[in-house]
Amino acid sequence: MKTLLITGGAGFIGSHVVRLFVTKYPEYHIVNLDVLTYAGNLENLRDIEKLPNYTFVKGDITDEVLVPELFAKYQFDGVIHLAAESHVDRSITDPFAFVRTNVFGTTNLLNAAKNAWKDNMKGKLFYHVSTDEVYGSLGDTGFFTEETAYDPRSPYSAAKASSDHFVRAYYHTYGLPIVISNCSNNYGSHQFPEKLIPLAIHNIKNNKPIPIYGKGENVRDWLWVNDHAQAIDVIYHNGKNGETYNIGGHNEWTNIDLIRMLCKIMDKKLGRQPGESAKLITFVKDRAGHDLRYAIDPTKLSEELGWNPSLQFEEGLEKTVTWYLDNQEWMDHVTSGQYQSYYQKQYVER
Repeated sequence: MKTLLITGGAGFIGSHVVRLFVTKYPEYHIVNLDVLTYAGNLENLRDIEKLPNYTFVKGDITDEVLVPELFAKYQFDGVIHLAAESHVDRSITDPFAFVRTNVFGTTNLLNAAKNAWKDNMKGKLFYHVSTDEVYGSLGDTGFFTEETAYDPRSPYSAAKASSDHFVRAYYHTYGLPIVISNCSNNYGSHQFPEKLIPLAIHNIKNNKPIPIYGKGENVRDWLWVNDHAQAIDVIYHNGKNGETYNIGGHNEWTNIDLIRMLCKIMDKKLGRQPGESAKLITFVKDRAGHDLRYAIDPTKLSEELGWNPSLQFEEGLEKTVTWYLDNQEWMDHVTSGQYQSYYQKQYVER
């Protein structure tokens, strides 16, 4: 029986990874460490929170006392580290918060793992989940590969790049077993509605403007979050020590084309006239330092470990819209802030 620590497991991507590991590996004990900032939502895990192989711990990855205590208590065999500040706009406003969580928090986890595993690292693994944004910006052609030089352009990507470097430093300096993955933009259910797709779905449904930066020409490679969770599973169990794997969806879209497609799906789902939702598109001042294009080449992951995305974007986007429209209570709780009381009711007051 393995015991794994998953950090940030109440967040968007993290909750999908926790659910997958808890349900697919009943012989594993999954410990979810999350500080429950605005983006951490335990309602995302209602369906698995009572399963016997799942434990939630409310805590901060920057806590120099708590983190080593958890390693001593649970004797972790592995770490899947997803906890991070991740919204670029917030990083521009408060870069220090991103340094604290993404850089110091990651190093605190690495140090705890190093100290806990120093006498026997066999079978242990520290898996660090990163982003394609560390590579900077692409022109009209080309792709990010595992060999692409780092060139972060925002405080968010700079903090993630730094955390990646610390992970590799612990591998080379201390022999800590590690893998890193860098993924493209994720979309799917349970995403906090500050991000483009859930924000647009919410605004379209409520006939509010859909804000699009600049002219909407920025290009992103979109990956269905369930496919990302599956890739993490494959990399955790089969990835080579010290290696990096890029995870991409083969789905490049300009922001404006994505939103136009989303508007068509919403018109159909809501019974509106074709073109009605598109009238809500509103162009706003571009984000400072806005990278033009991200595109990932996931060939290494496909050829070495056999992973490929399961959905084309059109199908995944329709599934995503359906989930948000069918789960209005979840959206209401998130937009009102009511979700933040769930931990108190479920874990403290009982």
